[in-house]
Amino acid sequence: MLTTLRRIVLAFGQEPELDLALQTLVSEVKLAMETECCSIYLANQERQHFLLMASDGLAKESLGQVKIGFSEGLVGLVGQREEPINIADAHNHPRFKHAPEVKEEAFNAFLGTPIIHQRRVLGIISVQQKQSRQFTENEEAFLVTLAAQLASTISNVESRGTISALLKRIDKTHMRAIPGASGVAIGNCFVSRPLADLSSITPSKQGSPAQQTRRLRLAIARTSKELIEMRARMDGSIPKDTLDIFDMYQQMLSSASIGDDIEKYIVGGWSAESALKLVIDRYVMQFEAVEDNYIRERAVDIKDLGNRVLLHLQDYQQKHIRLPDDLILVAQEVTASLLAEYQHKGLKGIISLSGSINSHAVILARALGIPAIMGVGDVPLSRFADKQAIIDGYSGEIFLAPTPAKIKHYQRLIEEESELQENVRKDIELEPVTLDGQSVELLMNAGLIAEFDRSMKHGASGIGLYRTEIAFMERGSFPSEKEQMAIYKNVLNSFKQQPVVMRTLDIGGDKTLEYFPINEANPFLGWRGIRVTLDHPELFLVQVRAMVRANIGRDNLQILLPMITSLPEVDEALRLIHQAYSEIRQEHGEAVKRPPVGIMLEVPSLIFQIPELAHRVDFFSVGSNDLTQYLLAVDRNNERVSSLYDAYHPAVLRALNIIAEQSKAHKVSLSLCGELASEPGGAILLLAMGYDKLSMNGYNVPRIKWVIRHISQKHARQMLETCLQLDTVTEVRGYLNQQLEQLGFGGFIRAGK
Repeated sequence: MLTTLRRIVLAFGQEPELDLALQTLVSEVKLAMETECCSIYLANQERQHFLLMASDGLAKESLGQVKIGFSEGLVGLVGQREEPINIADAHNHPRFKHAPEVKEEAFNAFLGTPIIHQRRVLGIISVQQKQSRQFTENEEAFLVTLAAQLASTISNVESRGTISALLKRIDKTHMRAIPGASGVAIGNCFVSRPLADLSSITPSKQGSPAQQTRRLRLAIARTSKELIEMRARMDGSIPKDTLDIFDMYQQMLSSASIGDDIEKYIVGGWSAESALKLVIDRYVMQFEAVEDNYIRERAVDIKDLGNRVLLHLQDYQQKHIRLPDDLILVAQEVTASLLAEYQHKGLKGIISLSGSINSHAVILARALGIPAIMGVGDVPLSRFADKQAIIDGYSGEIFLAPTPAKIKHYQRLIEEESELQENVRKDIELEPVTLDGQSVELLMNAGLIAEFDRSMKHGASGIGLYRTEIAFMERGSFPSEKEQMAIYKNVLNSFKQQPVVMRTLDIGGDKTLEYFPINEANPFLGWRGIRVTLDHPELFLVQVRAMVRANIGRDNLQILLPMITSLPEVDEALRLIHQAYSEIRQEHGEAVKRPPVGIMLEVPSLIFQIPELAHRVDFFSVGSNDLTQYLLAVDRNNERVSSLYDAYHPAVLRALNIIAEQSKAHKVSLSLCGELASEPGGAILLLAMGYDKLSMNGYNVPRIKWVIRHISQKHARQMLETCLQLDTVTEVRGYLNQQLEQLGFGGFIRAGK
């Protein structure tokens, strides 16, 4: 049986179409178990029923039609008990439910077992037989083992995991995906397919390197001109710092490392298209290996840029296409440049089959106030063609061919949302001060944008986290002190007389450099962050000197040390910083100011060393994402356990509160950078704890500012006291959502006002 089981599971995993895979599976199981019927039901959590998806033995016309409630029938009983049910005479069981359309009257024996993934019942697999008998222990063990392996395989079939794609195929009008940019839109879908795609290129060698080099340079020049035109079209529509996305594209395009690498391949005999593919694929692979979603999205930009150069290499011309009114753009992957193409053509919303909330397309969509749905998954693009749609950027829902009643409902929500956004805009330049006078500083996280506008960023009062490793990842070797200094000057100039917190090089773990590989069995608990730079003081000193030099005459730099786990690490880092500072002071005299130095509190052990740390550094910055990950021992990018990752876990909230109490007692400035700060409920709790500064992506600053200005510190503390007494994440989130609704903040977590 073991060999048979392996063969069935392997065949299932290799079939790209889940519908076909499931149908093949039930036939294989029926044959292997020598029974007369095998069926698979999948759970629809939203509608609370199991749907018959595949069967060899039941009526074919019932597939995708028969629904059994979670509390109905033998299938529902298997799901409720979360264990196998083995019955000799199913018809006489009190839970038997007769469904005439499946035509199962002849079957008596029933064996069903749940398919469970991440503690949730995804579905039921059952076998049936005409003879009234109990299935044997070996048969039951076979089906249980198959169900366990089946759950794991289904979860890995597609990036969104589990069974969402199958349910979307059944319900062709209602889909749910990842909310990218909040807002609601009603419009008409237009499907955009790429004219040029590097993945379709088969690398080949070609003669005349000189001719191939000329072709490449001409294609790059045309792409550069196209990007300049895109930027010009959007100028005035969005904040200038968001426009810097296109400057970043230009920077990549003119990057010596990328251009030189492509030309090296051409000199080696490869065609321009092949050389472009080989280099772009290598960079994409490097960035896709990074766990940090914010950084990983750079892979999308590089791929997009490569396809645009390829378009000009192949000399394709965009034909004039008639676009619908109230355009909803649908594509396999909506990129920043694709959005820019259609932004001035009546664009109301975007739907991207792949992509995440950290993509530059989403950043642009938020700046433009355009709702976006990301990661729709395995749904054919043809499903959307020429369809009217409603998209809800709060819940991630898509309604195709909506009813008049649904349209009327969402039109009212759009009007309410417009009212709320207008109120938020009025407060954007005001100070984030509570109703009873408590202030908190709102800063922005940065690192991917090439340049910053000199004005306020969405009302942020500085940079709370600048990720310096981006500059290292974009190059083919360690950047020199002069190169780093130029980058840091640009950043410091963007927020004159306002704080700019620069984190020292944070590589290792998921962030590797092609020219400095780190291979470890468990990288997140290995050589990363400050551990790397202290082992390589030559790298650390060059970076600190570049920072201190860039700060001369500006005096708004603050240095942040990542992945600190012990006091000796802090002492050694401070010694090296003092060494770099002293060297530059000898050159420039009193014009050189010693920048404040802080540490990231992201390793749980530091919670118990705050008194000692307070005597050594100037400020603390909590990295809530990593702190949550380490406290809960959860890799949030691992589908098997990601559901356990939650910053609202009572243990995480209590740890954050202890840090705040200890920091206040020792009079150390405290900030937090992480996703928790960008959520209304999280910001309220952090305000109540006493965090001085909250750092987040710039687009979240206005709404968090509005929330802070419309709540009292006293009310926030009452909410915190209640949350600290709750036992589970579910209780915490339920209570916070209830409070947000009562306070009139519901419009920040759902559609409407």
